[in-house]
This record gives sequence, structure tokens and C-alpha cells, in this order.
Amino acid sequence: MSSVRYGIDVLLSTPPEWKSARIGLVTNHAACTSDFLPVRKALLDKGFKVTKLFSPEHGLDTIGVDGAEMHDGIDVLTGLPVTSLYGGKLAPNAQDLADIDIVLFDIPDIGCRFYTYLWTMTHVMEACAQHGKRLVIADRPNPLSGAMVLAEGPGLEERYNSSFIGRWNIPVRHSCTLGELADYFKSAGSSSILRERINDFDLTIIPCENWQRSWFYPDWSTSFVPTSPAIPGFESALLYPGLGLLEATNISEGRGTATPFRVAGAPWMDHIRVAVMLNELRAGVTARPVNFKPTEGKYAHQKCNGVMFHVTDIREFKPVTYGWHLIRVVKQLHPGWFEWAPYPTFVNPNGVRHLDLLSGLKDAETLLSETEASGVHRYTDAGNWEERVSAYLLYNL
Repeated sequence: MSSVRYGIDVLLSTPPEWKSARIGLVTNHAACTSDFLPVRKALLDKGFKVTKLFSPEHGLDTIGVDGAEMHDGIDVLTGLPVTSLYGGKLAPNAQDLADIDIVLFDIPDIGCRFYTYLWTMTHVMEACAQHGKRLVIADRPNPLSGAMVLAEGPGLEERYNSSFIGRWNIPVRHSCTLGELADYFKSAGSSSILRERINDFDLTIIPCENWQRSWFYPDWSTSFVPTSPAIPGFESALLYPGLGLLEATNISEGRGTATPFRVAGAPWMDHIRVAVMLNELRAGVTARPVNFKPTEGKYAHQKCNGVMFHVTDIREFKPVTYGWHLIRVVKQLHPGWFEWAPYPTFVNPNGVRHLDLLSGLKDAETLLSETEASGVHRYTDAGNWEERVSAYLLYNL
């Protein structure tokens, strides 16, 4: 395997001048060093003065149910207080930041716009800019690679669809690291707070070492650290930017099974025909008819006819495109059964317009009317994303 070192590994091996400063660490249990030590414990063991923790959706332990409110608490591993940034607030407030000198952010991302850890980072950026705190981001590779040719849209129409699963205009699969996006957001002035404080907002990115943009997670690690309950492995992460669209439908995306985002189905689905039609696309993935019974979510404790997805070519597979094809095929075969559906969460309690928020498109439920595969591509174009972000990329191909 490769000798990739995460930003946190670099930080631990080369202590900065602020090592003894009071540090507020934004993290979760998925944030490990390259040899799988919890970051918060590794920092303390190296003498860093971490005084409090902040956690995103799913909580510090990464086991909270999707979209469920998380509460403050105490970390059993370190004894440090934990302030939830997916509960009464989405960003640290002045009181939270008053007794710390540095905010350090280290949370693994999976390279998808509607995965919320990215947007927690942006709220933390704004809080640090507003309250005059230095922000340090320990960068990590994008597990879905940084290959810009694999970026998929559409972009987000901020006027209609800015939310906690997509605040600003980037593609669904963005092919960037969080450090790159943070630098882009600061420089592009993605919010009024950042625009007003661009010159005095102290942002430091600690890059990874030895990572190449063309690499996927299996190219540098033999073992995937689950990032949340529904992303237990690399293949779930790879499929998520497309199968995540199923949240806005009455098709199960596999929550409550051992293989979330690797299966899709419903009690009424003709899964054999669905698999045949999907395999005709030759999209770098094989769809296999299966049956499954979720323990939670849609069709809990009901037998579903479904398909399981086996990605055969990770360097060619386009998950967002495939997700739209999946919906198109099921909708075409089951016009009397398929429905768009709300998806309630803590940040969107009634769950309405969920497809708009996921896709970034206005009135997205009215768009997928074509029965031909060629019609899908208009919903996946990343536009001029590579041109917009190229000045902020930190790593070579």
C-alpha cells in the first residue's frame, strides 16, 4: 500500500507553535490517524492542549440515526466535553469559542455535496471568521478520488435550494478535499461573513502527503473506517452520491440492512427486470437481483424485492448518473407504484422538496420524464467546476 499521510499525521509529527494553545477540536470517531488511532486521543497523547470537542451529524461516536438531533455530552474516551453542532445550533457560538485559542477541524468526508460534514465545516468557518478565531483544517484525501473528470453535477441553485445538505454552488460529486473546498469557499466569498472578513480570517490548511488525485480509498488503505451508520464501507461511499437520491422516493436505499446504499428495492419492485435494464447500460457496475428486509426506515420488517450493486470499475463508474438511471428505470416499469416522497430530518422537519435539496435543481420532481437513457445527462453536468476550483487544488494527478 501507499505511504499516504493525512493532515493529522503531518501535524502530530511536526508540532506547531500553537501546540500548547487551547484547542477546540471539531471531530468524530471516524477521524483516525493513518494507523487508526482516534485523532482526539492521539493529539492528547502528543501533548496538544485539546480542551473541548465539537461533533457533527451522527454525533461524536458516529452512530446517531440519519437526520436525528444530537445532544451535548462527555466523551468517554478522553473525558472532554462535547458540544453538538447538529442540535440546538449548527455552529459554535461566542460562548463556545471564548475560552479557546484555536479551532482544529478534522472529520473524514466522502466527496458528496449532500453529505453534511462538509457543511458543518462551512458553519465553523463562518463562526471562526465572525469571532476572530484561527481555524486549522487537517486535510484528508477524497475517498472517491480527486479526478476532476469524474466530478458530476448538477450545480446547486442557491436561490432556491440552499440548505444544510447543500449550502453553496458546487457539484454533487465534487472531486475535492475539504481543505481545498475551505480555501475555495473563503476566497470565492461564498457567504457574506466570509466576504466581509476575507482579509483577517486566519485559515490554515495542513495538506496530506503522498496522495495523488487519481487514487481512490483502496489505493492507500486496506481498511475503510465507517464514517456514519449508513456508510460502513468504501462501496457504500462510492454509490452514495447516486443512491442518496432514493431518499426522495418510496424506494428503500438499504438503510436498516447490512449493505446500505448498495441495495435498492421495494415490496412491489420487479427486481429482475430492473436489474436487466440497468445492466444494459454497461456503466461499470453490475446489478444483481436480491431480496432484503430492512430493520428500519422504508419498509421496515417487510420483504423487499431489490437489486444489489457491485461496482466493477471504480475509475469509470459515475454514481450520480447511475442514480438517476435507477430512478428512471423503476419509474418507467412501475408507474402505478413509484412515488416521490418527503424525507424529514432535524434540519428539514417536514422533509418537503427533498429531491430539490439533494439534486440542487428547482422543481426536480418534474424533470425526470424521459424514458430514454440519454435524457439523464442533463442532470449530471458539472459545468465549469474544474475551471472555478482549479486555483485551489492542493494535489497533483
